[in-house]
Amino acid sequence: MSDTTAPPSRARRQAPRRVDVRGWLGGIRLSGFTVIMLGLVVLAAFVLVPTVGTYVDQRQQVAALQQQVVLAQDEVAALEEQRERWRDPAYITTQARERLYYVKPGEVVFLVDDDLPESATPQEEAPVSAEVEATRTDWMSQLVRSVTEAGLAQSVAADQG
Repeated sequence: MSDTTAPPSRARRQAPRRVDVRGWLGGIRLSGFTVIMLGLVVLAAFVLVPTVGTYVDQRQQVAALQQQVVLAQDEVAALEEQRERWRDPAYITTQARERLYYVKPGEVVFLVDDDLPESATPQEEAPVSAEVEATRTDWMSQLVRSVTEAGLAQSVAADQG
């Protein structure tokens, strides 16, 4: 019988080496030049950090102002386009007819008062009572409440009449 050994199936794990921090720190020797250079690096960091922060803030402000310039240029372009439209006599005539209801001599214009779509008109109206009903509230307090609510309202309700 031959004596054969099987190949190692697992690699041997090495135990983690312990580092002696005291020995490592004890081996560091600082010269006067090294201490001065470290001091200058720390001083430079204290001097430059606020400057870098200011630089970043200014770059953000410049980017915001550039955005505002682009928006202003777009607005100027739109206003110039509108100015060019108002130089056209046909556009002025159309606007006068639509906005101010101007007509040429001899024309007849019909204005339709109730031109709401069917979905916007009330489908069912409450019948009008033939009897006089008395309210059971104080009209003066209701008037004051109505005036104060109207004065403090944020938006105006559309008239549905």
